[in-house]
Amino acid sequence: MNLQEYYKYYLTLHQNKWNRRLHVMGQFATMAFVGLCIYTKLYILLLLAPFVVYPFAWSGHYFFEKNKPAAFSNPVYAKISDWIMLKDYLLGRLK
Repeated sequence: MNLQEYYKYYLTLHQNKWNRRLHVMGQFATMAFVGLCIYTKLYILLLLAPFVVYPFAWSGHYFFEKNKPAAFSNPVYAKISDWIMLKDYLLGRLK
């Protein structure tokens, strides 16, 4: 499965608007975390950046979507798809 096919599958796991909103909040929290790490020169903490989104995203899956997060099946494509979904969300391409 290529990334484009995976992203279509990924969107089927993210149909609930609150789940998507929590993912967006998690992505912004990730960006804030990275900015803070750089500002405070705590570069070692940047290793934790990929994991900042998970409490937000997994809550959305557990409470609203009632399914397993995509990160469980393909973590690399899921992480890339998180960013693509953020872009699509901000551009109004998602319902």
